[in-house]
Amino acid sequence: MYTVHGQLSLDALIRQHAPLVRRIAQHMMAKLPPSVELDDLIQVGMIGLADALSRYEASQGVQFETFASQRIRGAMLDELRGNDWMSRSARKGQKDIEAAIHRLEQTLGRPPKESEIAQEMALELAEYQELLGRVRGTQLIYLEDIGQGGDEGESFLDRHVADVEADPFAQLRDHRLRQALVQAIENLPEREKYVMAMYYEHDMNLKEIAAVLEVTESRISQLHSQAIARLRTKMRLH
Repeated sequence: MYTVHGQLSLDALIRQHAPLVRRIAQHMMAKLPPSVELDDLIQVGMIGLADALSRYEASQGVQFETFASQRIRGAMLDELRGNDWMSRSARKGQKDIEAAIHRLEQTLGRPPKESEIAQEMALELAEYQELLGRVRGTQLIYLEDIGQGGDEGESFLDRHVADVEADPFAQLRDHRLRQALVQAIENLPEREKYVMAMYYEHDMNLKEIAAVLEVTESRISQLHSQAIARLRTKMRLH
């Protein structure tokens, strides 16, 4: 474990600080799509930790954990920026659903039924439900919704994911946005409202929700995707 100079070896130091990597990864995961794997973030973060250990100098006057956290988050953010979280076809499907919902809401003055959305998209109901299943894993806010630059040139990732101490719902802290989201959820069809409440408020997985509502897990996935599309339309995030 120790070198000939009495210092901890690199491997031992990595093991010692591994919990820091996991903690940063878990904070990030709270704000990322379900398609992002925790283990992938941790693996990349460990590379960032090793880089921090090789570059850190106590004489810089910065605590190691602060220095390492920056390197670890930086490595994770680089990895996230380099990956496309949704396939092109899944993203197009999601946008098409949102556009159909928007058109129908303008025409009908109410939330459209599932069958009406399918008809608007010139799809059989089964085809539409299959599309909902394919866009599984989408969520309310995407990077491309926010854009790459903030008021001071910082990206959405930098503002809302990089801060390890931030609240998991930091991107919804704006009062008006939060109020609009609450109202939009209240206006969802009853079954979709139940799904959203169980998934996000009670932290239940799709299998557990399916058992409560006595439907298949794939049906819950469809309802979740459809609810997200409705909310994104209401929130004008598309």
